[in-house]
Amino acid sequence: MIFDTHAHYDDEQFDIDREELLGSMKEAGIETIVDVGASIETTKKALDLAHKYDFIYAAVGVHPSEVEELDDSKLELLRSLSRDEKCVAIGEIGLDYHWPDPDPELQKEWFIRQLDLARQEKLPVIIHSRDAAADTMDILKAQHAEEIGGVVHCFSYSKEIARQCVKLGFYIGIGGVLTFKNARKMVEVMEDTPMDRILLETDCPYLAPEPFRGKRNSSLYLPYVVQKMAEVKGISTDEVISITRENARTMYGLQDR
Repeated sequence: MIFDTHAHYDDEQFDIDREELLGSMKEAGIETIVDVGASIETTKKALDLAHKYDFIYAAVGVHPSEVEELDDSKLELLRSLSRDEKCVAIGEIGLDYHWPDPDPELQKEWFIRQLDLARQEKLPVIIHSRDAAADTMDILKAQHAEEIGGVVHCFSYSKEIARQCVKLGFYIGIGGVLTFKNARKMVEVMEDTPMDRILLETDCPYLAPEPFRGKRNSSLYLPYVVQKMAEVKGISTDEVISITRENARTMYGLQDR
C-alpha cells in the first residue's frame, strides 16, 4: 500500500469532488496521506480532513510565500495546533526565492522560528526550498536540524545538495517531476540517493506525473512515479512501495499507530 507523504487535498481545486476522490483511495492502493498546511487557514483545513478520514494525517505550518501573516500570536496558534493527535509534522516551511516577495530576511526569520517550534514540540519538519539552496543548507546546518529531522520535499536541486541533506539525516521527497522528459537532474538524484532516504509524494494538486503533466494531480497517479523509481533503481515496484512506506512511517513516527 502506498504512502503519499505530501498532499494538499484542502486546496480549492478539490472542492468539486473531494469526498468522492478521497473515498476511492484505499481501493486504489493508497494507504496513508499526509495533508500539508501552507498557511494558518490551510493548516486548519488539513487538520479538519485528518479528523474526517482515518487514513489522513496533517502537518501544520506556514509556507515561505505566506510568512507575512505570521506574528507571535500566530506562532503560538501553530504550537497549539501541532499538539493535535493527528498532527505528524511542522510544515511546509522554508525558503522560496522564485518571486521577489516576501523579503528573504523575513522568510529566514520565520523558517528558523518554525524550526525551533518543531524542535520544541519534537516533530519532524517538511522543508520547502525553491531557488534557495545555499541559504536553506546554511540555516539547516546552523540550527542543527539533524536534531529535528524531516524531509526536503519536492526536491529540485543537484545530487550534491541531496547528499548534504541526507548527511543531516533528512529524507528526499520525490514525486511526479521524476517522470518528466526533461528530468535528468532528478533521475541523477534518484540514482545517487539511497532508497532508505526516499519519500514518495504528490504535492497534489500540483506536479502531476507523465502522462498527466499539466493536469490536476492526485495520489491515484503515484503508481507512475513508483514505476519510474523502480526503473531508475533497478528494483521492483513492490520494493519501492514497501521501502518508501516504511521510510514515511519512520519519519512521521507512525510505526505504533
